[in-house]
Amino acid sequence: QSAPPPPEPLATAFGRQGSSELLQRPPQPVSDPDPDIDPVFWGDKPAGDPWRDPASGAVIGPPAVGEDPPGEPEKKAEPGPQLSVPELLFGRRVKPTALALLMVVALVLGTAGGLVGWLIGRAGNPLTDSTVTLAEIAQGKERPAGSISDIAKRVTPSVVSIEFKGTNVAGVGSGVVIDGGGYILTNDHVVAPAAQDSSAKLSAVFTDGTRAAARVVGRDPKTDLAVIKVEVTNPTVLQFGNSDELQVGDSVIAIGSPLQLSNTVTEGIVSALHRPVTAAGENGGPQVTYDAIQTDAAINPGNSGGALVDSRGALIGINSSIRTETGGSVGLGFAISGNQARKISQELIRNGSVKHADMNVNVKSVSAETSEGAQVQNVPAGGAAAAAGIQEGDVITKVGNRMVRNAAELVVAVREHEIGQTVQVVLARQGRELKLDVTLKSD
Repeated sequence: QSAPPPPEPLATAFGRQGSSELLQRPPQPVSDPDPDIDPVFWGDKPAGDPWRDPASGAVIGPPAVGEDPPGEPEKKAEPGPQLSVPELLFGRRVKPTALALLMVVALVLGTAGGLVGWLIGRAGNPLTDSTVTLAEIAQGKERPAGSISDIAKRVTPSVVSIEFKGTNVAGVGSGVVIDGGGYILTNDHVVAPAAQDSSAKLSAVFTDGTRAAARVVGRDPKTDLAVIKVEVTNPTVLQFGNSDELQVGDSVIAIGSPLQLSNTVTEGIVSALHRPVTAAGENGGPQVTYDAIQTDAAINPGNSGGALVDSRGALIGINSSIRTETGGSVGLGFAISGNQARKISQELIRNGSVKHADMNVNVKSVSAETSEGAQVQNVPAGGAAAAAGIQEGDVITKVGNRMVRNAAELVVAVREHEIGQTVQVVLARQGRELKLDVTLKSD
């Protein structure tokens, strides 16, 4: 024993009294019952039976169930009879004739339900008809020569979008190719920001997507015209028409890039002719004054510099400005007359600048019962007006064959003539009408 013996009080209290046997005994066959062991209460077998003796030790015995006796093979259970569909559904209590009749009734009910649903569906939307087939015209629409589509197809390739981008400036306008050498006519206010900002790059975009760098050839801020040049091969050139032949009511077409929407075509009529238009100069430049063609063809920001063509597709104006209270087109658009644009652009291409005829006089618009026109405010010494005897306070009412009703109209009437040309001027002085010959000088 590895442990010391228990104390005597513990051994006395918990130890077996008067026996030296261990707590358990291994099972052993009992031949003769020990007379000293009392029989157990559950039977007449001696307590030495290890299965009945609580004091016997645990041992591994034989299996509780023995093997099958030899010579008897295992029998496999055979599957029972399978049920048919009627037996499965109706528990073998339905006759085949009744089942067939049930199927016929179900088919009739399904067909009737589908027919009723189809009729209800048709009755639910009486506006539809599945039998309708729309007529189709095989032949395309005719576009005779001179139609709007024909003119637009011929003219649009000669109108370009002009873009400029710089550090502090960016914008889009329009232009018209007027010469095969790549010269493009546009408004001065379209190219002015790029000309004044050295970081800005100017480019022209054609209808086929071709983009070409552009350079400014010349500018005329007083009439809001400018010419740029691009290096392109065989561009489509738009021919000038005679704007003096226009009449109010003639059909016109405006082509350009309004609101950055390139290749836009709008159509209208000439609503007025010889409408003098005056606007403030670009970035503090000289005042812009030109003789305008008024049209109700839709013109919006971005149309500036684009083409206004007549019913033949000839260039009769350069779209320049609009009059509006909303910022968009209200049917009052103005184009610089084609004859004036041709004259100025040709001078810009030849010399890079242009000079205008001038009377060298400062005037303001007046309107009274006795006279309406341009009243002289001062007459600079050495000018054409001073040489002709025009005095301060005179009211100019006519220059050549053109009536003068305001200050702007005096400017455009004088610019219709050449430098050095002598023109008759009608004026009112102290209630009298005078006619003076004035030899125009350069501005």
